[in-house]
Amino acid sequence: MQSTIIIIGLALLACAYAQVYQPLYYEETYPNNNQFVKQARHPRDVTWDKQVGNGKVFGTLGDKEDGSLYGKAGYKQDIFNDERGKLIGEAYGSRVLGPNGGNSFLEGKLNWNNAAKDTEANLALSRQIHGMTSAQADLSKVWNLDKNTRISAGGAISQADLGHGKPDYSIGAKFEHFFGGH
Repeated sequence: MQSTIIIIGLALLACAYAQVYQPLYYEETYPNNNQFVKQARHPRDVTWDKQVGNGKVFGTLGDKEDGSLYGKAGYKQDIFNDERGKLIGEAYGSRVLGPNGGNSFLEGKLNWNNAAKDTEANLALSRQIHGMTSAQADLSKVWNLDKNTRISAGGAISQADLGHGKPDYSIGAKFEHFFGGH
């Protein structure tokens, strides 16, 4: 029994030594010609989109440098684009598979701009499968007082886990005056 353990131990030691040991002539005989391969490799992402009805179906498949694989597919549509402004809706799902597991997400967005392009509102919802749901909404407006002066203001509300805890609020305003013309 002891001789079997000694033989196995010596075999493991020999294997470890063989993997670490490099003869002196090895590097001259076999130079490292592949040191720039990873930098020069072009991404192997596959992206596609196709017009369907009033919208577009899109998708991407690819890999990241950390060895993870990902895929994303969805649908995007201009809901309206007229005197009311422009409203765009988008819904998609994504899946990431990595060395430490994977994640799946379902997400949706609504983006609105008014016809004058001085007001914008956004709403985004995200749901991790077997995880939490998050939401964010924001609004911003710009008032041009004259050709050299404008005021802008906006606010946002977001919650990382809907239904749990309190949401985060933010507001901001900016006054700009341009000397010498705009």
